[in-house]
Amino acid sequence: MELGRAPENPAPEDPGLPGVPSPVAPREAFSRLLHRLSRPEARRGKGRDSVFQDLGALIEAAECDGLFEGSGASTCELLGEVAKALGRLAAPPKEDGSRGDGRPAVAETAVDVGLLFLKLLRKIQTGKTSLGCSAWKTGLHHLAGPVYLFAVAHSVEQPWTSPRSQEVAREVLSLLLHVSDCGSVAGFLRGENEDEKGRLTAIMGLLKPNLAKESWKNNPATKHVFSWTLQQVTRPWLSQHLERMVPPSLLISDDYQTENKLLGIRCLHHIVLNVAVLQCLLDLFPILEKGLQWKGDTTRPTTQCDEVLQLVLTHMEPEHRLLLRRTYARNLPAFVKRLGILSVRHLKRLERVIIGYLEVYDGPEEEARLKILETLKLLIQHTWPRIPCRLVVLLKALLKLICDVARDPNLTPEPVKTALLAEATNCLILLDHCSQGQVKGLLAKIPQSCEDRLVVSCIRNVQQAS
Repeated sequence: MELGRAPENPAPEDPGLPGVPSPVAPREAFSRLLHRLSRPEARRGKGRDSVFQDLGALIEAAECDGLFEGSGASTCELLGEVAKALGRLAAPPKEDGSRGDGRPAVAETAVDVGLLFLKLLRKIQTGKTSLGCSAWKTGLHHLAGPVYLFAVAHSVEQPWTSPRSQEVAREVLSLLLHVSDCGSVAGFLRGENEDEKGRLTAIMGLLKPNLAKESWKNNPATKHVFSWTLQQVTRPWLSQHLERMVPPSLLISDDYQTENKLLGIRCLHHIVLNVAVLQCLLDLFPILEKGLQWKGDTTRPTTQCDEVLQLVLTHMEPEHRLLLRRTYARNLPAFVKRLGILSVRHLKRLERVIIGYLEVYDGPEEEARLKILETLKLLIQHTWPRIPCRLVVLLKALLKLICDVARDPNLTPEPVKTALLAEATNCLILLDHCSQGQVKGLLAKIPQSCEDRLVVSCIRNVQQAS
């Protein structure tokens, strides 16, 4: 349905319809329309068309001062609630695996809702240039969040969208940025300058009820809106919103469906790339672990840091894409530093990840393997009483790495090769210390039989270490 224009002769007996010169008409009209939008009939055929037509007529007929100023903030608040109700009407149904789930009707409804939002935004645009209307900012404050969520949910190709609904949604987003005086979505979310707060906090507040463990799958668009919004916020602004961004990312990545796992991993990847690791840990874990206090007479409780590391290790083990392997490895040392001796809880999985990552060439810079060696050093230092029983496994992995690097003729630049050999040698020295000299004994005969100069040099450095 394409929205029609306002009827020329609205029924005079209804004070909620446009055209009645009552100062309370907009508030009462929006209140009645909000009630109609909440009824089941608003989701179907004639009932939906009727309420959309009446709302469109009211918006077109109302002057700016009547639309946004009639009863002060209360009218604008009602307008915001109407916008939220419209967004709910355009939301796709819960995924249930069935084919005939009414998604074409969702796209049709989204077109109508988008056209209504365009009418409202054009009223704000008019108000900005009108000397007689000063309350457009209040109206925009209440409309911006719901309108943004609608536009993002429908602006790209999804099972519930159509080319027409995507076109309308993109037009809505473009006009929203224009009336907000923002040059980009990122500016809209974070603020265009240091004096502006941005709207990310308000938008995440609207999303929060739909991102809970029990509710996030009720609307298939929610996870995509959250993910897309997160991707628009980069450093240094993202660090201010970790408390809002990390829990949903973990929730989505921990789902059993592969599609959701990948989406959640992309969210976590974006957070890791755009938040300095130490700052992330300092800001994030005290917030997430708030209220957890160890009494000293019981087992130390598992913390959010433990849970995050467990999830990271779960994704690290099977990961084969080099970019993600580097990202995970880059941040692994910080987790071991944070947990200290409590890293022993994750020792088996850390051992598997360390050995697996040391076996794989990571490109000329060898960033992943260098960070894994740093992780291994920290792990030996913090959990040294548990290391001797893993001595042979770790020793073999380190010797294999040293041999592979030493025999690499030209793939790895010399400075990187030197760094790898030095870090591996340091790990061997630490292993020797915590095993009371066992490593030196096991390596004693290697210099006599090995002809590789670099390998022999590493072994001798271990033997000469005090």
